[in-house]
Amino acid sequence: MSQAKKNTTTKLAKLKLFLWFGLAASVVACGGADYTPKPKGYNRIDLPSQTYQPLQEQHPYVFEYSEHAKIRPDSSGIAQPHWINVIYPKLGANVQITYIGLDNSEEKLNDLIEDARKLTAKHQIKAYAIEEAEVRTPNGDVASVFELEGEVPSQFQFYVTDSTEHFLRGALYFRTATQNDSLAPVIEFVKKDIIHMLNTLDWKNQQ
Repeated sequence: MSQAKKNTTTKLAKLKLFLWFGLAASVVACGGADYTPKPKGYNRIDLPSQTYQPLQEQHPYVFEYSEHAKIRPDSSGIAQPHWINVIYPKLGANVQITYIGLDNSEEKLNDLIEDARKLTAKHQIKAYAIEEAEVRTPNGDVASVFELEGEVPSQFQFYVTDSTEHFLRGALYFRTATQNDSLAPVIEFVKKDIIHMLNTLDWKNQQ
């Protein structure tokens, strides 16, 4: 065998050996280390400060709502007087407020409570949990609040009544298809605003 042929054979052998060691090292590296998937990341949401202002519009009720929200009348085809939307333009959130006078009718009160519960129950198909709590507001009214977990269009609902003259219901919605996991900070932010709304709620004599 010529010297040139020997040199070529030697170089090929070294190259094969080098490739074999490289492959072996990569197998050991992949097999020896635990693979940890990266957690799902969400875009950062910068939330404003929670400051409030009194409701100025003429309704049978008054409460304080976020300075970062706007009040708009309900323009749906079934809207009644004093139905409004508390809209958060920068957060894509909307708290729908409906109001009905009771006229001292116990039957009307029971019907409204049943309707409110049915509207909440409609989300059971997608909700994996619905938690209900009954609280008493500072002015002595009874409020029922419902927290819904899962990919539901409404994550927080409530109704409050003085049992004789006034019945007010609210529901939180988002005008976005973003998953609720990524909206969690915003949901908690608006929920605190709703609790403040209930704590400052008062009724007027006019209807």
